[in-house]
Amino acid sequence: MKSLFWKIFVSFWLALILFASLTLWATSHYLEKTRNEASNIQPRNNTIEYIRQARALAQDGDINALHHWLMRLDKREAIPYLLLDENGKDLLNRQVPLHIQHRVLRLERKYLHDEHEDEHRRRRPHHRPIIINGQRYRLMPDFQSITLNRVLNRPRAIATPILLAALISAIICLLLARYLTAPIGRLRQATQKLAQGDLNQRVSPSMGKRKDEIVELANDFDYMAEQLQALIESHKQLLRDASHELRSPLARLQVALGLARQRGESETTHELDRIEREAERLNELIGQLLALARLETNTEEIERKPIELDVLLEQIIDDAAYEAHAINRDVKITHSIPVTIKGNSVLLSSALENVVRNAIRYTADATSVEVSLQNDNEKTGWVEIRIRDYGPGIPKQMLESIFKPFVRVGEARDRQSGGHGLGLAIAKRAINLHGGEMTAANEDNGLSIIIRLPVNDS
Repeated sequence: MKSLFWKIFVSFWLALILFASLTLWATSHYLEKTRNEASNIQPRNNTIEYIRQARALAQDGDINALHHWLMRLDKREAIPYLLLDENGKDLLNRQVPLHIQHRVLRLERKYLHDEHEDEHRRRRPHHRPIIINGQRYRLMPDFQSITLNRVLNRPRAIATPILLAALISAIICLLLARYLTAPIGRLRQATQKLAQGDLNQRVSPSMGKRKDEIVELANDFDYMAEQLQALIESHKQLLRDASHELRSPLARLQVALGLARQRGESETTHELDRIEREAERLNELIGQLLALARLETNTEEIERKPIELDVLLEQIIDDAAYEAHAINRDVKITHSIPVTIKGNSVLLSSALENVVRNAIRYTADATSVEVSLQNDNEKTGWVEIRIRDYGPGIPKQMLESIFKPFVRVGEARDRQSGGHGLGLAIAKRAINLHGGEMTAANEDNGLSIIIRLPVNDS
């Protein structure tokens, strides 16, 4: 059976059939056993015990107490117990079979006319009537009136077979549910790891010898993962190759530019300056592309050493302040705590510098970029670096996409500022390699970049 649909259908169908069959078998077995035991000692002992209880109630002369006791007994026992007077009428006004009426009348006649009644009652005390307020009653079990409906309506009688059938069915359904959900759980874990960047995830080898729709889904997932891996690898390889190939003509362009300056006339100075600026921008872009490519292809564990994060942050702020002052802006630390983490100082320094420079670029004139370092309130054992500017902010729908390569909020503004849309992407990748997180949040006036890093004891 290769179809998952038919596996589910047949399995649940069989479980229901099994449950119903066990219930019917157990009930039928109970009915047959009860009828067969009509002449055994156990039912007789029960009858004698109930007669004793009824006789004890009759001694108090309270017919209502005897009535309530009989009702409780009838609700509890699958065997009907009739309390009949000398005329064969039941105390609860239930219908009395003829053979029970005849038997009661015979016992009454024997009770009234048998000259050896006293000796007979001593030998068989359960044949003595129950006398209350001068009225004689006899408690008679009616084994022939046991029905399936009566058994099903008595929890005490049917509880054991029902529980047994339910337990067996539950075990079957549990095994079926585990059989169905286990591979789905493995597929879910694989998709999560794939989304986190682990493109080597494959599910089919863990499916064993299954042959159903889940296996087909696993095969499709593996095919998708292979295609994604090939596509991303080719993209990264193209990025690396293009960056390296562009470096050589750029170097020759810069050499030619230097020669042109030496030989050119003053009228061409403006054009040469423009060529030089564009070459520098191109050189910076290529450098960022290479840096991003190295970070994206870095699957090995980075070298980690103890880093005083507060000291590193102060050095970056001091260097960035010179650049900020030149354009009538400032950078300052509003709050800082001493923190030592294990990481790669080059990568962390590059990431923080990219974010700080980006904030300086977009904060308004005569404002300060505010930087804080403190313990993370949401995660114990983590620290939070918040870099806030007083710029225009970004649209809410782009708060996540700004960390992707070449994503720009405003094309004209970014071109004017010299941004290529790579700085935040490089910074986020470096933070991720340290096990951290990087998010953006709009403020009332500006934008905050929040960097969270785990603190490792050195």
